[in-house]
Amino acid sequence: MSAIRRFDGRPARGVPAYRRIVPFVLRGRNESAVYFEQSVDLRATLPWLDAVNRTLPVRATLFHLLLAAIARVLDERPRLNRFVAGRRLYDRDGIWLSFAVKKRMSDDAPLSVVKHRFDPTEPFADMVVRLTDAIERARSNRPSPVDREVAWLLRLPRPVLDAAVWTLRALDYFDVVPRALFAHDPMYASAFVANLGSIGLDAAYHHLFEHGTCPLFVTLGRIRRAPVVTDGDRIEVRPIVSLKFTFDERVEDGLYCARAIERLCGYLEAPAEWAGRAPAGASGPTAASVQRT
Repeated sequence: MSAIRRFDGRPARGVPAYRRIVPFVLRGRNESAVYFEQSVDLRATLPWLDAVNRTLPVRATLFHLLLAAIARVLDERPRLNRFVAGRRLYDRDGIWLSFAVKKRMSDDAPLSVVKHRFDPTEPFADMVVRLTDAIERARSNRPSPVDREVAWLLRLPRPVLDAAVWTLRALDYFDVVPRALFAHDPMYASAFVANLGSIGLDAAYHHLFEHGTCPLFVTLGRIRRAPVVTDGDRIEVRPIVSLKFTFDERVEDGLYCARAIERLCGYLEAPAEWAGRAPAGASGPTAASVQRT
């Protein structure tokens, strides 16, 4: 069966033979996972966020900036916005990022997952407002489409549910996935991004999900102060945050991905160069004021 257009993508063109054979050799995402870690210097970022927040109707956080920067990099490095399905490589339609939202900051509060389409040309302030609306909806008591779908599936007897999941995976393999079932699924996304710093944790390497088509997992850690060796061989204490990446190497090689990560970190360290200059005269913010989503 030849590759056909799916609801979430189209067959990738011009893929070399060695990359087309990789999904037959490396059959799962976690078997194909590559791990990266990067530290980001926030000495210019935190004052910029503090100044921007003086002009916004809602509060922008470092997580907002990370999501906007990821969308920009995926637009500039489009071979990262691909996925493997049915042993074939596809270009994804649009830039879709998923992330989890805690309904309340308590141990027993449930999680809700947001899947959001990003426009890399959208002004940062507009993106923050639109994303805040999506987060508030996720934190409300209204069940999301995914919640309703999962609740319906869980009514089935276990053998029937097991067979239903197997059938859905088979449909995915043969490129006939029904849009109605998977359009809201957060695992059918360009990347899943987790803000572990918002709960006081450092970044962690996360597994990929065999379900769905998401080839990239990014975790953002807590902001901390750490010694940095400057270009003049001096040691300075600066605000630092760690990013950790888990990437499905069947999509693209490690060098292409590493250069994308380098570009991402550059965007986070110098947001004024691409997200707009902030008003002058900002005072230095605390880590907590820009960390929590």
